[in-house]
Amino acid sequence: MGGPTLTPDNGSMSSLPTSLTLGSLTVDVPVVLAPMAGITNAAYRRLCAEQGAGLYVCEMITSRGLVEGDQHTRDMLVFDELETTRSVQLYGTDPVYVGKAAEILCAEYGVAHIDLNFGCPVPKVTRKGGGGALPWKRGLLAEILEHAVAAATPYDVPVTMKTRKGIDDDHLTYLDAGRIAQESGIAAIALHGRTVVQAYSGEADWDAISALVDHVDIPVLGNGDIWEAADAVRMIEETGAAGVVVGRGCLGRPWIFRDLAAAFSGEQVATLPTLGEVAAMMRRHAELLCQHMGEERGCKEFRKHVTWYLKGFAAGGEMRRSLGLVHTLADLDRLLAELDPTESFPVSELGTPRGRQGSPRDRVVVPEGWYDDTDGAGSHLHEDANETTGG
Repeated sequence: MGGPTLTPDNGSMSSLPTSLTLGSLTVDVPVVLAPMAGITNAAYRRLCAEQGAGLYVCEMITSRGLVEGDQHTRDMLVFDELETTRSVQLYGTDPVYVGKAAEILCAEYGVAHIDLNFGCPVPKVTRKGGGGALPWKRGLLAEILEHAVAAATPYDVPVTMKTRKGIDDDHLTYLDAGRIAQESGIAAIALHGRTVVQAYSGEADWDAISALVDHVDIPVLGNGDIWEAADAVRMIEETGAAGVVVGRGCLGRPWIFRDLAAAFSGEQVATLPTLGEVAAMMRRHAELLCQHMGEERGCKEFRKHVTWYLKGFAAGGEMRRSLGLVHTLADLDRLLAELDPTESFPVSELGTPRGRQGSPRDRVVVPEGWYDDTDGAGSHLHEDANETTGG
């Protein structure tokens, strides 16, 4: 993508890390693509990786689904032919299932990295004690981490975890989670600077990320409100994090990984593609989806990305509706040809939130008696075999 670039004044770059070490794995750029359900499939990971180096994590899968051979779960474990570093996020509430799933990923799928999800705020997950609710049970968290690490260690595969600050401001868990992660042999911990009750609303608390950096010796990755490469630089400089995790900020903007790679090599840029260049990226995205899924399903999967790609551009409602109904690549080509290729990037969109935001929840739904103790050792919580969530 050769569009103009904006050079922000963002201070010194000298203290930035140039790579990320996770146990035996070295990532050339300290940037991780956050797993997002229905988004970070093999096609999207390939698209992002074409922009710049980083660690591109597969959609989250459930440990029980993998162990029990659920077909939907297995179908999600698809990797692009050029995907040399296979990274998967695993969800689970049962230590034995998580351990078995980790072994399957290492032995049968050749993964190079496993991430464990303890950050999901979705009610159907937290009401079972999973996702962002689980770290309240310190004993159970330790069991899960220890089982995963024990299963992956013979394969020399590092295990990391992602979490949030806590369930709410009265039930913060991230400092204890960091200590437990370190004691359990976890290679790094990613912290989303929001509580579960916040979901994706409000602003991320980067001070919490800084506090966790000071609290543990393992690498801490910062997550939350990285909309531009300059935000990633600022997060690193303000918190001392070893790297960043990018989620919603890349929706409709996979070129952010190009900017991030440049930023961590000492450049200060923000790519400003013309609408024609965005259209070319849209076409490449759809093409990759069709290669992996077939044209019918690939085009259907592409539709959800249209609004994100065109955010801020002048493309009218009728054009957006038509693009959101494409059935074939030929349809897509015809519609994209009608866009004005010279239209400039809407700079007013720089630094603004993307994707879901919403409002904070009234409360987090957790199992009855969940707050009565912080142990939970040996608990076997219910986990659906085919459940998918986001962090």
